[in-house]
Formats: sequence, structure tokens, C-alpha cells
Amino acid sequence: MKRIVPTPFPTDPEVRDAAMLGAAVRSARTASGLSIQDAALAIGIAKQTLSDLEAGKPSVGLGLSLRIARELGVTLLAVPAATAEVARRRISDQMPSHPAIADRREQRKRRAP
Repeated sequence: MKRIVPTPFPTDPEVRDAAMLGAAVRSARTASGLSIQDAALAIGIAKQTLSDLEAGKPSVGLGLSLRIARELGVTLLAVPAATAEVARRRISDQMPSHPAIADRREQRKRRAP
């Protein structure tokens, strides 16, 4: 059996494109120790569909992409654009430690009066 190597979850919680969603989905799948074949089977989709989503291909429909993300434990939130930066910062502050997140937190602390 092939060993599944976990990929790190994206450090920025804002999903701006299909590639960013795909990275989050791949991270959730690999963190669960599921192969792409096993995850697709469990969700009830084609292996190629999951592969396309993880690769950031925009050909996977929105409804299906949301279902796959939900099934693998990835939550997407929608906030008004005017409050997106505040929401992004607050979510980032709650994410598990990751070197890039820690660096950004330190930079914000230094800038704060």
C-alpha cells in the first residue's frame, strides 16, 4: 500500500481561485491518509474529477467542488468584500501554527501601535 504524505494546508484562508481550493482539498485528503482513489470512492465521484479539482482545473462544477470540499472537511465561508481582510486576519490567527502564518503574525504585531 502506498504511503500518503500529508501536504500542508494553505496558509492563506482566502480562496481566490480553483488552484487554492484544490490545494485545500488535497491537504485535507492527505491529512486524512486517503489516497485519491479511496477518497473518490468514498465521496462517490470519479478519481479524475477529484484529481482535476486538486490540480486547480476550473472544469469541476461549483456544486460538486463544494460537495467534495465538505466531504473532506474543508469549510468555505463567504463574507462581504469590504470585510474580507478583517475576516482573513481573524481566521489566520486561529489556524494551527505554520511558519508562514507565524511570520505574518509577527509582522502585524510589529506594525501595531
